[in-house]
Amino acid sequence: MNLDQRLNVLNKIYGLYDDFAGSLNVACKKYCAGCCTVNVTMTTLEGYLIARHIVSNGPSDIFLHAQGTLSKNRFKPKTTTNRLAGLCAKGDDPPEEENEYSDESCPLLKDDLCPIYRVRPFGCRCFVSTHDCQKAGYAEVAPFVVTVNTLFLQVIEHIDFMGFSGNFTDVLLFMASMENRDHYKMNTLKRPGADLVSNMPASVLMIPPEHRIKIKSILDALFSITGS
Repeated sequence: MNLDQRLNVLNKIYGLYDDFAGSLNVACKKYCAGCCTVNVTMTTLEGYLIARHIVSNGPSDIFLHAQGTLSKNRFKPKTTTNRLAGLCAKGDDPPEEENEYSDESCPLLKDDLCPIYRVRPFGCRCFVSTHDCQKAGYAEVAPFVVTVNTLFLQVIEHIDFMGFSGNFTDVLLFMASMENRDHYKMNTLKRPGADLVSNMPASVLMIPPEHRIKIKSILDALFSITGS
């Protein structure tokens, strides 16, 4: 698939998940920003979509603000969801992630509202909780929803398997460069440094046996969208 096709698939995947999330009984609502921290991750495909949205909407200080408020303790993943799935399938241990990172708010957040809400990455879309996180201090997510979220993460990485993943701010700032966006569009993007990790195709899906029947309709819809 070329870039336009991948972006079209990504938007359809977002739509499918938004429909699923809309059927859940969750506490999430407008101005609920407890989960909007500096620790969100995303793929370069999602970063390209967001950067293009920002650029196409005229002059903006979003990139400069993100650069100026870059958190030193942001979560920077050492592996991707599909790589983790492959390691688990082989019985290998995944690389150890940092267990301490900041809970600072997302640098893009303004008055508890997201300026890129329409094109926000899946890492933001899948933050759902059955109770108010800010009051309880933690999110409550049903096991099946976790399985669905993981499946979507795997599929989004799969369609961007030639790209990279990383912390939201790192990917966004990388895609703020027109040169990087052009290289990404032409599939000539080289490894962008230690802060981002290479994506992988999905070789095995992390769906536990007890969820395989229930998730089949979602899986079929994803396969229909991606052509896989």
